Amino acid sequence: MVAHLQGRPPVRVVGGLLQLTLLRNPGAAFSTGTSYTVVLSLVAVTAVVVVLVLARRLTSTLWAIGLGCLLGGVLGNLTDRLFRQPGFLRGHVVDWIELPHWPVFNIADMCIDIAAAVIILQTVRGVSHNGSESGKAVRRVHSDGPTEQ
Repeated sequence: MVAHLQGRPPVRVVGGLLQLTLLRNPGAAFSTGTSYTVVLSLVAVTAVVVVLVLARRLTSTLWAIGLGCLLGGVLGNLTDRLFRQPGFLRGHVVDWIELPHWPVFNIADMCIDIAAAVIILQTVRGVSHNGSESGKAVRRVHSDGPTEQ
């Protein structure tokens, strides 16, 4: 997108429902924390390590999808923070998708949002990353009927 949008006005797509607008974001979502770029980069590195450690014990398909989206999104934005200007761990993330009444974002941000939705869903359902159900009573059927444990 940098090669196609650099120095151009926003490109209207789908009758103006979507615009391609090149922005460089030193902060997090909604451009918050713009003076904490290095901290955001270190949090991203930590998130990558945590996801990779959890991935070794995954048995739940939905958790794998959620953590895979999280890993992809975090790595996408982290790549910008590592290799773009103004420098290592301080690079600005390239955002370029603009919807009406919404801040400009990128595909990595969409992946992180999908991950958050899947992780929340699995947590509400009580399914842990290893596929076991947590916080729910386990029911066993005996010859005299079901009992709670």
